[in-house]
Amino acid sequence: MTQSLITPTQTPLLGLSLAELTEWVQQQGQPAYRGKQLYQWIYQKGVRSLGDITVFSKQWRQEIADFPIGRSVIHHRSVAADATVKYLLQLSDGNIIETVGIPSYKRLTVCVSSQVGCPMACDFCATGKGGFTRNLEPYEIIDQVLTVQEDFERRVSHIVFMGMGEPLLNTKNVLAAVRSLNQDVGIGQRSITISTVGIRDRIRQLAQHKLQLTLAISLHASNQRLREHLVPSAKSYPLKDLIAECREYVKVTKRRISFEYILLAGFNDLPDHARELAKNLRGYQCHVNLIPYNPISEVDYQRPTEEQIKSFVNALEEQNIAVSIRYSRGLEADAACGQLRASRVTT
Repeated sequence: MTQSLITPTQTPLLGLSLAELTEWVQQQGQPAYRGKQLYQWIYQKGVRSLGDITVFSKQWRQEIADFPIGRSVIHHRSVAADATVKYLLQLSDGNIIETVGIPSYKRLTVCVSSQVGCPMACDFCATGKGGFTRNLEPYEIIDQVLTVQEDFERRVSHIVFMGMGEPLLNTKNVLAAVRSLNQDVGIGQRSITISTVGIRDRIRQLAQHKLQLTLAISLHASNQRLREHLVPSAKSYPLKDLIAECREYVKVTKRRISFEYILLAGFNDLPDHARELAKNLRGYQCHVNLIPYNPISEVDYQRPTEEQIKSFVNALEEQNIAVSIRYSRGLEADAACGQLRASRVTT
């Protein structure tokens, strides 16, 4: 038997594998088959308290009732007209994070957070205006998916790491959560997307894991000058270096990269910007995902018109760049990512 990864005063159980949970129950003096029961109740039934696992004896349930599984509490829930649901989840230490459930006929996508707040301070982003508190633990990431699944009473099919935080500044915990979401919750790697603004050497390190997930790069600019204005970290990690690291990622993983590009009226949305962007991206597997800007009160950027959006798309297609437009869901619930938290959490 391997050395235990936990003790009753340490990490909650959510995120542990079947083997690790089996080891834990044996440490509690229980037979090994209890591990499979515990595993099923945590990942398939979404139990929130060990005291609620009715296949365990009443005496043992009472003994372990206070040991944490690692579930959050819904602090606030906001539903948009398109059925998108935004959640504020309260963690065990009182911190609040934002999670979004995005339903469609065939899919239920969860937009998860990887940090409490975000240290990147991107100029257009509501979350970045609130500062950074800490990284999320693997169980706090997995819990977001189980919470949405429970609330919708429907299996989650896709996960996007596009909520609060920079995932590649929390790589260890994010990858641990991805492992569990894939192997324990049962979501295919190809249905998981990790979005990053770009952290030097982290994309290269991620490539070594050769995962089948989708990597999305929050690019948002066609040249270094514009990117520095939007993304403070671009000063120390230039666009040319980011693009070079992305090319290495494609070569190692054989996986196409998606480039996220927020269209800001009069700033980065001209056909010349599109042609400049195409020049940077030409020659390897990639896809551009255009996101018309959703205004927030802290800055003065505006959303481009449909005609401006179409002109940008046409300019990219003329350069043979694969492109699509992503219109944000749930705008009525609270306009931009991070705004729900800002409007509902008081200090």
